[in-house]
Amino acid sequence: MASVAARKEEEKKRESHKQTLLKEKKRLTIGNIARQWEIQQNRVALVTSSNQDKKDSDSCQINGSAAYVFPEETRSLDTILSNAVQGLSVLDSHLVEVEGDTLYLYGSGALESLDRNWSVQTAGTVITVSFMFIEFDEIVQVLPKLKIRFPNSVHLKFKETNIVTLQQFNALAQVRRIEQLTVDPQGNPVVNFTLWKYYVLFRLNHFNLQKINGTEVTQNDIVMAERLFGILAHVASSEMPQYRLLSLLGESRKKQFCYMLEAKGKKSGIVSEESNDSRRVGGENANRAILNYTTREFHTEKLEEIKERKKFCQTYIQDLVKEAADINMKNESLQKLWPQMFIELVRDAVIEIRNKNSYMKLCLQRITDQK
Repeated sequence: MASVAARKEEEKKRESHKQTLLKEKKRLTIGNIARQWEIQQNRVALVTSSNQDKKDSDSCQINGSAAYVFPEETRSLDTILSNAVQGLSVLDSHLVEVEGDTLYLYGSGALESLDRNWSVQTAGTVITVSFMFIEFDEIVQVLPKLKIRFPNSVHLKFKETNIVTLQQFNALAQVRRIEQLTVDPQGNPVVNFTLWKYYVLFRLNHFNLQKINGTEVTQNDIVMAERLFGILAHVASSEMPQYRLLSLLGESRKKQFCYMLEAKGKKSGIVSEESNDSRRVGGENANRAILNYTTREFHTEKLEEIKERKKFCQTYIQDLVKEAADINMKNESLQKLWPQMFIELVRDAVIEIRNKNSYMKLCLQRITDQK
């Protein structure tokens, strides 16, 4: 019995030690991800400041050179290594963790985990998805996967993700359902805008958000959001060509948009009823759907694609013009030469058939040669 008790105690200590090591690894990994993030942000800040006044640029470089020193993490790392703790990778650049009903994603590499074959049970328990130390433009590219991988997720959290403009919130419309949204002020300058919550309520109106940053959404908030930004969607849809609108909207949105166009001549109440109906069934309002967001990388690729198409079209048109000019020149030359050519053709034909016997022999010879 004493031996069994001692063995259980030893296993308990071993398990406790293992959990301690895992917690330390997690802490060190997050610290390393935070350092990499700060270095990346300082680099971006230095590149931006280099285009400004030289003195400001020099000042930024001095400040940036001391970017985020973590003495506590350094001492902890030295302590861990000196105690010969094996098997910990303190240089991990990302971390994925499911804790309770929350999926934590640290670092851009963590986004690749969304392509895993998650078990049905684990995927079903995830209610909250938390992004930390990841560029928002990278998150945008995987948002559609959240619909498939975690069907019950209704709460998105962003911390240190570089959300800097209201337009970026347009990308969240790709998610199937959101009931809560949390945007941490740390690393997200957009929170400094007084009206950012109202814009979120306006743009994501079809989600019927319950909470933003932990605060309950009231009916007055929704009314105020519509008053502040309702004209924005109207202006956007009015200024955009109809073919462009249809290319941006899905099939269901196209039908709704066509209905709205037909209803323009009628009283405005019909249009508002249609909008309310679409919202009740969870549909995205057509005018709001026009307010979309494209990442910097996508925008750059589009510009390159447009340049390539423009270059191809210019070359193609130039070739057509050259070919048309050549044909016209040949036609003009033919018109000038044709009278003389016709006389010469008739003369040669008359001379050739003047002697019937020789002409018949010539024709027979030609037939023989063809065989």
